Amino acid sequence: METPTYDPEPTPDRTPRANPIVDAPATPAACAEDYAAGARVRAEMDKQRPR
Repeated sequence: METPTYDPEPTPDRTPRANPIVDAPATPAACAEDYAAGARVRAEMDKQRPR
């Protein structure tokens, strides 16, 4: 009986890529916009939180 041979897994591509979230400057206006956009989510979480 022959021993089976296996091909090694291909090496994953670890090339750095640009990330727009990390690359964007953190400004007070951008933070205020993010906070305002999350109002609906925060309200829904408050309704689901046990009292």
